[in-house]
Amino acid sequence: MPRFCLALTLALACLAAALTAGCGGGAATDKHLRGTYKPYTVRGKTYRPLLSADGFSEQGLASWYGPGFHGRRTACGEVYNQHEMTAAHKILPMQTMVEVENLDNGRKTVVRINDRGPFVSQRIIDLSHAAAKELGITGTGTARVRIAALGDVPNYRNGDFTGTFYVQVGAFTVQENAARLLGALKTEGRTGSRIVESDIGGRLFWRVQMGTWQSLSAAEDARRALTARFPGAFVIAD
Repeated sequence: MPRFCLALTLALACLAAALTAGCGGGAATDKHLRGTYKPYTVRGKTYRPLLSADGFSEQGLASWYGPGFHGRRTACGEVYNQHEMTAAHKILPMQTMVEVENLDNGRKTVVRINDRGPFVSQRIIDLSHAAAKELGITGTGTARVRIAALGDVPNYRNGDFTGTFYVQVGAFTVQENAARLLGALKTEGRTGSRIVESDIGGRLFWRVQMGTWQSLSAAEDARRALTARFPGAFVIAD
């Protein structure tokens, strides 16, 4: 899908400096996250990112992006993984959790905002390949959707996001399998871990989320340490 990755198109000094320095790893850095709150201009149009996602909803076209951007930096500094449930939005704060409903087939999913875009007329969100597959739009390329932010993002203080964070380490269609993993995590001392039930397109999933951490940086450190055991793990805010 044609789109512009903010990490390549925006003239944000902090972002460019971080990229030039070759920041390693897949996690967002403080410098990247601070930069994502600044106004930016693409194709002569200026966008002003929101400081709060509370109550945000929108309706329009969704598109998706995949192989051509897989492994490249997103606007918040993460390495884009087309197999994770993420998306790009022009103004929502990074790390916002968003419910996306395909108005053409009724299917729903939840994604985490970690990039900027799409910069194409009438399109409001650019989904990862995994999210597009959940919504059934990989074949059509676009679909009419309604999006709604699931609460606000955590506070940003002293160069870090603060709040309650979890690392999602698995999603199961069999509840017993989720319960087994949760039991193992609690035995290991992660007593704040939990199971969250979700309905995606009429299909139930039980998501196992390890926790808790009180800052985004601490949760990202934990996620990196868990990569070998849980390759698809990602951080979410409560």
